[in-house]
Amino acid sequence: MTQYVGAIDQGTTGTRFMVFDHAGQVVANAYEQHEQIYPNPGWVEHDPTEIWENTQQVVLDGLADAGLDADQLEAIGITNQRETTIVWDKDSGRPVHNALVWQDRRTTDRVEELQEADKVEEIREKTGLEADAYFSATKTEWILDNAEPLKMQSSRGGDLRDRARAGELVMGTIDSWLIYNLTGNHITDVTNASRTMLYNIRDLEWDDELLEEFDVPKEMVPEVRPSSDEDYYGHTDPDGFLGEEVPVAGALGDQQAALFGQTCFDEGDAKNTYGTGSFYLMNTGTDAVESDHGLLTTIGFQMSGEPVQYALEGSIFITGAAIEWLEDVDLINNAAQTAELARSVDSTDGVYMVPAFTGLGAPHWDGRARGTIVGMTRGTSKEHIVRATLESIAYQTRDIAEAMEADSGVETTTLRVDGGAVKNNFLCQLQSDIIQTDIARPEVDETTALGSAYAAGLAVGYWDNVDELRDNWQVDREFNPEKGQAEVDKLYSRWDDAVERSKNWAIDDEEEE
Repeated sequence: MTQYVGAIDQGTTGTRFMVFDHAGQVVANAYEQHEQIYPNPGWVEHDPTEIWENTQQVVLDGLADAGLDADQLEAIGITNQRETTIVWDKDSGRPVHNALVWQDRRTTDRVEELQEADKVEEIREKTGLEADAYFSATKTEWILDNAEPLKMQSSRGGDLRDRARAGELVMGTIDSWLIYNLTGNHITDVTNASRTMLYNIRDLEWDDELLEEFDVPKEMVPEVRPSSDEDYYGHTDPDGFLGEEVPVAGALGDQQAALFGQTCFDEGDAKNTYGTGSFYLMNTGTDAVESDHGLLTTIGFQMSGEPVQYALEGSIFITGAAIEWLEDVDLINNAAQTAELARSVDSTDGVYMVPAFTGLGAPHWDGRARGTIVGMTRGTSKEHIVRATLESIAYQTRDIAEAMEADSGVETTTLRVDGGAVKNNFLCQLQSDIIQTDIARPEVDETTALGSAYAAGLAVGYWDNVDELRDNWQVDREFNPEKGQAEVDKLYSRWDDAVERSKNWAIDDEEEE
């Protein structure tokens, strides 16, 4: 009976289960959306129970649709929306509050306190991260301060922190939540730990001073393991929903999983994923390169028994979500229309769109920036706005590409791209022009799921080594710059002006909340 590897890809808008064969080709694919909960402006939550139920459903659906049995899975890998944070009761498995999603800005005030107290530099040195509401530390702190204990069994009332210190409550990112539900073990991998703002990426351990700063009891945090773990995180319960004991042996935060799936195993290899947001990662080898240009230093991946590989990362909060917004306001009927509309005009006629709907990420880091369209006249049409939106994705990526080169001293010659938006040839060509770099789009564009499958498959010996994975990587299409540097630089020079106008906007409305 043919064996395969499964990957659970738990994303911001939904959960996917994919099965891959030895050549890295997709054998099964099932997907389920979950609800986005917006209790207040700038707040975003998910229901962890719904996510776990959907996860079980897509695994079963994926296997059924492909006519596979669970015992044909050699291993399961997990990849996940990063930073999204859950606190749950260790015994009952019940969350004490909805998950706070990475996009959630409710802890912006707390981050500003850290800035005023001059703690930003210390946080950056230890974690490689900017002090931002994006990461898990302030989210965990908020849940412990504000979750309604009455939602728990009333007999188990009491202060949430006391219960956490007693080992009754645990915290984790989505990978931990799924590993716990699949295996009963409280584990995370190094890449996800590196996104919490509580983990020292150089010493490779939870940082006591940071745990104390955010008042997160050490008893709450998961055990940290390699991304591809020959000791396994655990097995699925043979009496559980799968009815089979399958090793769960690999986990990577979604962007690191895409780096792995794009086989960026060597120093200088880079990829950009165009999803809800965009995430540009460059492998910097065993060296944690410090950024002077607003990038994050993060853990790229770790294989069993090997040193950690680090990466530089540029996080752009809104790219694909800007295309969704065009749909929300009825400028387009579906994402596929954007290319045709954008092509129908020669330029944006001086219109720039800055999609700072949830603030600006790298390299600007302005949590109070908001979405802005500038340069409109009576002659501006929806085609101009659609084109400006696609251009904003390419400009934001160039911001990151320039910061990467400045920090690493490595010039990117080819950028490997993946994610939903790269199906758009117009966008890929635009991206190649604006960063003046070749763009390579692989055949399997679900590289996030593929990366976690690779990590789990290597751990159980389904693949022998990374060279086998490199051989699997096939280019679907390459895009080369067609416009000259001078023409592109002229367009890009006004982008900075537009970004400046979007900054520090959300002052009054947030004070009223």
